[in-house]
Amino acid sequence: MSLPIELPIDPMLASAVDRIPEGPGFAHEPKWDGFRCIISRDGDRIALDGRGKKPLTPYFPEVISGLAAWLPDGAILDAELVVRAGEPGEQRLDWDALSARIHPAASRIAKLSQQTPAELVCFDVIALCGADLMGLTWDERRDRLESVFSSAGAHHGAHLSAIMLELGEAKRAFDQFEGAGLDGVVSKPRDSHYLPGKRGWKKTKHSRTAEAVVIGYRIHKSGHGVGSLMLGMYDASGNLVPVGGIGAFSDAVREQLIDELSPLVIRDASGEPVMLDKPRSRFARPGAAAQSVSLQPELVVEVAFDQLQGARFRHAVTLLRFRPDRDARSCLLDQVERAHSYDLAQVLAD
Repeated sequence: MSLPIELPIDPMLASAVDRIPEGPGFAHEPKWDGFRCIISRDGDRIALDGRGKKPLTPYFPEVISGLAAWLPDGAILDAELVVRAGEPGEQRLDWDALSARIHPAASRIAKLSQQTPAELVCFDVIALCGADLMGLTWDERRDRLESVFSSAGAHHGAHLSAIMLELGEAKRAFDQFEGAGLDGVVSKPRDSHYLPGKRGWKKTKHSRTAEAVVIGYRIHKSGHGVGSLMLGMYDASGNLVPVGGIGAFSDAVREQLIDELSPLVIRDASGEPVMLDKPRSRFARPGAAAQSVSLQPELVVEVAFDQLQGARFRHAVTLLRFRPDRDARSCLLDQVERAHSYDLAQVLAD
C-alpha cells in the first residue's frame, strides 16, 4: 500500500512554557526523554526516521522486528524511542543506554539490541490505511491511534502513550513521572491539526538550579573561543566528578572566556595545556567534540538544569551567573535536588 505522505518529514514540535496550560481545550501527555521517531510501513518496508530526518532504522533491528508483527500497512505514527533500565519496580528511562545504540558496527548493534532493547511510545498517527490524517483534530487522531492499539493484539515492545485530560492529573504526572526519567508534560490543543516542523504544542519541563565548578573547556567548532565549559562536582569521598557542560555562548563571550580562563589552565612541564579527556575515538560521529583543556577547579558557576541522572546532568545546562564568592569545594553532588523515584512501568502501563 502506498503511503499518502512523502517521507521523511519533520515531526510536529512544542514551544516551551513556564507552566502547564489551563483549560479544557488541552490534552496532556508525558514528555518522553528519548529519540523522537516517525514510524512508517509501506508493504514490507518499515522505517524509523528521527529528528532532522535522520534514519534510525539500521540501529534498532528489534524495534523493526516488533513493528512487523502489528503495524498496519500504510500507517505513519509519531513516537519516541526509549530504553529502560533498573530492576522491576524501580525502572526508569536510560538516556546513556539509548545513545549508545547509535553505533557504526553491525556486530555491536546486534549485541546491544539484545542487551538494551529499545521500546516505542506512540502518541500520534499521521496516516492510516493509506489515508493522510494530518488534517484531523488531535481528538480524532487519538481515536484512530487507540483503534490501532486495540485491534493489533500484542504490541511487541510498543506502548500507547498515556494522556491526561484534567489539569490536576497533568500536574501530578509532572511531579511523579520525573522520578522515572521523564522530561515533563506536553500539552496539545485538542482541536489542533498535525503540522510537521511547526511548534503547535506546548511543553513544560522541570527546572532546577545548582552550583558547579568549571573543570575545563572545549574550543568552539569555528576554531576560535570557548565552545563549551566542562563542569564538575565533588562526591561524598571528595573526588571531583565530571557532571556535564554548558554551551551556546555568543561570539563575544566565547572570546572573552578564553582570556578570563587562561590563568586557570593546567599546563605540563613543557608549558602545553593538559587535556581533560582522551582523544576522540575513530568511531565518534562526525562533528563530535574534541578534547577539553583542563582548568584548575576554582571557578564556580550557577546553572539551571532539568535532571541529574546518576552523577551527570541529563542535558546541557544553562549558565545563570558566575559565583566568585563560592568555594569550589562547596559544589557537592549530594546537595543537588533530585526527583523521587517512580517506576517507569507505571507510566508505560497500557
